[in-house]
Amino acid sequence: MLTNEETIAAIATPIGVGAISVIRVSGEESIQSVDPIFVGKKKLIEMNSHTIQYGKIVSESGDVIDDVLVSVFKNPNSYTGEDSVEISTHGSPLVCNNILARILKQNVRLAEPGEFTKRAFLNGKIDLSQAEAVIDVINSRTNASLKGARNQLDGVLSKKVDSLRESLVNSSSLIELELDFAEEDLEFVSLEKVKREIKNIIEEIEKLIDSYKIGKVIRDGVNVVFVGKPNVGKSSLLNYLVKESRAIVSHIPGTTRDVIREEVSIDGILFKLFDTAGIRITEDEIEKEGVLRSRKAVENADLVILLNDTNSEFPTDLYDEILHLTDKEKVIFVDNKIDLYKKILRENHFGISALTGEGVDKFLDHLKEKSFDSNSFSEKNAVVTNLRHKDALEKAREHLLKSIDSIDEKLSGEFISVDLRNAESSLGEIIGKVTTDDILNNIFSKFCIGK
Repeated sequence: MLTNEETIAAIATPIGVGAISVIRVSGEESIQSVDPIFVGKKKLIEMNSHTIQYGKIVSESGDVIDDVLVSVFKNPNSYTGEDSVEISTHGSPLVCNNILARILKQNVRLAEPGEFTKRAFLNGKIDLSQAEAVIDVINSRTNASLKGARNQLDGVLSKKVDSLRESLVNSSSLIELELDFAEEDLEFVSLEKVKREIKNIIEEIEKLIDSYKIGKVIRDGVNVVFVGKPNVGKSSLLNYLVKESRAIVSHIPGTTRDVIREEVSIDGILFKLFDTAGIRITEDEIEKEGVLRSRKAVENADLVILLNDTNSEFPTDLYDEILHLTDKEKVIFVDNKIDLYKKILRENHFGISALTGEGVDKFLDHLKEKSFDSNSFSEKNAVVTNLRHKDALEKAREHLLKSIDSIDEKLSGEFISVDLRNAESSLGEIIGKVTTDDILNNIFSKFCIGK
């Protein structure tokens, strides 16, 4: 774990040319380090917290590197909880690098990936799940993913988990107190009452675990794979949904040789669309590889669109093969080319025209329903979007189930207490009450430098 004794600096804005860029400095000596290279009406060390001053950053020879705005934040009221300085410069990479190089000569080192947010966690400004939400906000690509990240950053999940953990702490403390007075045979709490409390906590944990299905969609989107015999319109449907000619369309079977991936946001949900090669037996070596990749895409799919020509027989052989690769519940049946063939649709099939768009809206509504009920997500509800959190909740549930078994088997309070403490520890991993260097390094290594 890094210490907070060193002062760190980094460019906080993306690499490239822009109107402005921001250089962030944090640490005990941050204000004193920038002060000697800044020329303004007032020295930075004389500025109040949360104030901005216009001035110039100068080189060692006194030449002006750039006109800047410098913001000063004094501990503990800063993002990191330390004294911090943010320098807004013109958005030239050369200017930014020259200023950063100048700062690094002031007994300041370059920040590591995610180190500013890591210090915010270590200094108690945010908990661990909120720190992870920072990168989710940065990486948000749809309104749903941003909404989910804000939910976590605002501490909705943290408060829920901390409340459950506190309930466990209270129960385990009373059981451990009884152990201290075992010789006096005193009962501080009824085990039946503890059992009821544990069951209530398990019920709440299971709700959080179940919310991961929604949370995963919110954060990562939905993998949707188009599968069908050659020339049924898979590429045409992809092109219609992304509103551009992304895949080659031809009446010649086997035109698509590889898996084509595109993304589209529908009502705030990210759908990752995969147009696959027609799954069939072929002697063409390139097409064989395309079919192999198609099968792999089906295995990893959240939803599979089995596309068929309205005028053709249902592809039973292809459907059977799909069922070997994925669950039946994931498959949606779609019959294309209803503009050409006005036939009665098969039961539970959606009729569309990838050429005219007829029937596509109804199909998309079903696609969203299969992904998740968008009305079930609210800023007021805790939703698990992170696999690490889900794993920790599952571990906590397992420990609590063991504690109930211990109570039913009338085992010593020591066994019950150990299980409850293990459950507390698992919940604590989510919000950072219990953590290790490995967990922290794994989380913050995913950040970019400057965040």
